[in-house]
Amino acid sequence: MYKIVAKKSLNTIVTMLEIEAPLVAKKAEQGQFIILRVDEDGERIPFTIAGYDREKGTVKIIFQVVGATTEALNHKAAGDYIQDFVGPLGRATELDGLKKVAIVGGGVGCAIAMPIAQKLHELGCEVHSIIGFRNKDIVILEDEFKAISDKLIIMTDDGSYGEKGVVTAPLKQLIEAGENYDEVIAIGPVIMMKFVVLTTKPYNVKTVVSMNPIMIDGTGMCGGCRLTVGGKTKFACVDGPDFDGFEVDFDEAISRGSMYRPFELKAHEETCNLYKGVQ
Repeated sequence: MYKIVAKKSLNTIVTMLEIEAPLVAKKAEQGQFIILRVDEDGERIPFTIAGYDREKGTVKIIFQVVGATTEALNHKAAGDYIQDFVGPLGRATELDGLKKVAIVGGGVGCAIAMPIAQKLHELGCEVHSIIGFRNKDIVILEDEFKAISDKLIIMTDDGSYGEKGVVTAPLKQLIEAGENYDEVIAIGPVIMMKFVVLTTKPYNVKTVVSMNPIMIDGTGMCGGCRLTVGGKTKFACVDGPDFDGFEVDFDEAISRGSMYRPFELKAHEETCNLYKGVQ
């Protein structure tokens, strides 16, 4: 069992949990993920590590309530326990030698992008962060990005905060203005990452994307997280989750990611009904 030592609501649909998991915290690096189960009957679900404290022995995860498991997890409070917390899994994001990087985050994907930007900042890299949200009410981690970014651009779909539009617009403007990035790192919805790659490819700016598809065991045995990368089958849990964006078959990933959406919606509805009236 793993104790929740802190819980914080970042907005109405996004929550941060700090979990006591000293063995995971000891080895965790930016870009890696964990797989947890809320209880004995729960499904296995992956979360990218959003921060860690080796001295305290804790790991942070940030999640959006979208399905049955995240609904159940969101009803946990500080002091409660979860059943399993396995990791760190996957390969850490490779950052050595980078001098100037654009970090592009979308929605809750910003929670994954933030520790990567933080590590780059610590390494002395010039960091330009572009983060996008649907509207002002769901903006997260603004102060954290301000502290570690040499340039920060916030985009909202409706223009209620920052600049109106999508994250690819300022990215294209910066590249055309002469910003020579060693790399662009994009983390967010698959469709967003696809369009970031379509933006950078004409300029041949190396672009790394973080893929977090359907996962079950996290060790490469089940094959659930398979992707086509460079015409070859890869497994996000052991070969990734970071891949060269120019080589990812995004259309296939989008199709596979939507396969179980009706089942997820039904399970979420059933879980919501279960928690009705529960404080």
